[in-house]
Amino acid sequence: MTLYEELQARGLVAQITDDEIIDLINNGKATFYIGFDCTADSLTAGHFMALTLMKRLQMAGNKPIALIGGGTTMIGDPSGRTDMRKMLTKEDIAHNAACFKKQMEKFIDFSDGKALMLNNADWLLNLNYVELLRDVGACFSVNNMLRAKCYEQRMEKGLSFLEFNYMIMQSYDFYYMFQHYGCNMQFGGDDQWSNMLGGTELIRRKLGKDAYAMTITLLTDSQGKKMGKTAGNAVWLDPNKTSPFEFYQYWRNVGDADVMKCIRMLTFLPLEQIDEMSTWKDQRLNEAKEILAYELTSMVHGKEEAEKAQNAARALFSGSAMDTEHMPSTQLTEADLTDGSIGILTLMVKAGLAASNGEARRLVVQGGVLADGEKVAAPSVSFTAEQLKKGIVIKKGKKVYHKVTL
Repeated sequence: MTLYEELQARGLVAQITDDEIIDLINNGKATFYIGFDCTADSLTAGHFMALTLMKRLQMAGNKPIALIGGGTTMIGDPSGRTDMRKMLTKEDIAHNAACFKKQMEKFIDFSDGKALMLNNADWLLNLNYVELLRDVGACFSVNNMLRAKCYEQRMEKGLSFLEFNYMIMQSYDFYYMFQHYGCNMQFGGDDQWSNMLGGTELIRRKLGKDAYAMTITLLTDSQGKKMGKTAGNAVWLDPNKTSPFEFYQYWRNVGDADVMKCIRMLTFLPLEQIDEMSTWKDQRLNEAKEILAYELTSMVHGKEEAEKAQNAARALFSGSAMDTEHMPSTQLTEADLTDGSIGILTLMVKAGLAASNGEARRLVVQGGVLADGEKVAAPSVSFTAEQLKKGIVIKKGKKVYHKVTL
């Protein structure tokens, strides 16, 4: 099986500009890039598709360029957004870029020039606006840009001229790296298709040469929602933002309908093994979820942390003596208490188990909250400082455990 055939078998290929791509990646002739706008100080589970794709391509002899969007982050990509992104300072962006590199090195081999990490601030921030308009702006049709899918949502609520320039900036990145680094291919999420075509067209019009683009399938659940978030919050690759246990639990708890798709798209398990696993049903699906969670946690946090998380999770699922050492936890202070105690509703909000007192109340009333194995009888239940000093394990629903201490 060729690399391209494997990507297809794993369900990763969404769109390609030209069949020439197949020969390039199969024969290790691609110097390709994927862009990462550094809007936070950590990558998320949503970046998994890009990171694992880069690793697969590099393993086949292709050369990755991880492009940090130090320049484009100052504009903000409108793709998939209904609002404008938060504006970051240059210092914020530089810090976030340094954090990204540490995490990317777990997936990509940057040694001996096998891969490059570039920052588009190095060329975008030095551009002369009038020269850019004359040299590059003339190559873009406003009519075509307005038809681009990436602008659709924003046109309804108002698209700023700042964001309207994003396609031109991303296209210029490809054009610049094609000339200076021999970058002949771009990969990205399927929502980036219009921006990527802008780059191939700019190269064709300015240089008379061919460049290529391929989009990968977005990772969505069976309801069509993007995966990589839990309770509305991102699942981070930074262990200080999402602990290895929480990271493991996220993947351990994916839906039955999604587990095999995730294994196929995100892990490096052989396709033959995955095909055999795809026949599993009922209880064996839990085994598949454990395999998924272990493989991804091991990739990000190492085998030792993956084994710790797996052992802790198994203890919780079996109902045996709890391994609370690796359980998500919140430490309260005396200032969080009122007259030496704290109510269950306030405690759940502070622990991030509910977004509001109202949500916490509904969970308690529905019987979905346990404290140290006992069902919380009423929303008025509270816990004393003495109880909290010993540590209380709150269980929300069937799968979410959280330890609270003082």
